[in-house]
Amino acid sequence: MNGKPLRDLIKSHRSIRRFLNKEVPQLIINDLIEHAKWAPSSHNVQSYSIICIRNKHTKEKLAELCGNQVYVKQCPVFFVFIMDFYRHAYLCKKHKFDFEVQETENLLIGAIDTALVAENFLLAARSYGLGGVMIGGIRNEAEEVAKLLKLPKWTLPIVGMCIGYPDQHPRQKPRLVTPAVYHEEYYRLEDLESNLDKYEKITERYYRERTKGKKTDGWGAQMCLYFSNKRREKLTGFIKRQGFDLR
Repeated sequence: MNGKPLRDLIKSHRSIRRFLNKEVPQLIINDLIEHAKWAPSSHNVQSYSIICIRNKHTKEKLAELCGNQVYVKQCPVFFVFIMDFYRHAYLCKKHKFDFEVQETENLLIGAIDTALVAENFLLAARSYGLGGVMIGGIRNEAEEVAKLLKLPKWTLPIVGMCIGYPDQHPRQKPRLVTPAVYHEEYYRLEDLESNLDKYEKITERYYRERTKGKKTDGWGAQMCLYFSNKRREKLTGFIKRQGFDLR
């Protein structure tokens, strides 16, 4: 079996934020859903739902809630991938079983299920010549997103996704060098510093060329800045109010 076309598709990933003014046919969306559904799922729990949004005003509001990301309102169609245990709660109640979903393990299962579905969806979309970008900002104001989309208890918005026909072809961001992420037999620390230094030089050059010198920080410097700030401090409270006590 020749897996080259799939490998090429995976390795050519780019985040697309500008789209042609061209509708994505419903037949294609239906097929993307079918492919997304076949993502791996722990214990076949299938703890996800997908919401498709075309309404202009809804996209505008979501763009605002995601941190004023204009491509959310400008993309032809926007999807929100929801961690969803509502079905499971319904079934347990119907059949008179306790519903013990509060543990952190179940939160991880749901988030992983949803992320795998989203990745399948994006890969299938790209096979049709579509492009997209995942939007973690959907969690910025998760409670407001939940109200807007009428999410019931036991659900959480995990990631959004802009989808459309690309109107740009951006350069790829370099990924971490393989020795920094791949280990055999045990987690190897001995060459970490040299591998991170190597990647820092690669990314410094990338950003310097991409921005014509306006941005020169490499990946490591950017990560230090990113993790030195608290983020989405309201999210934990919302997660607990949705039924997940993180025990």
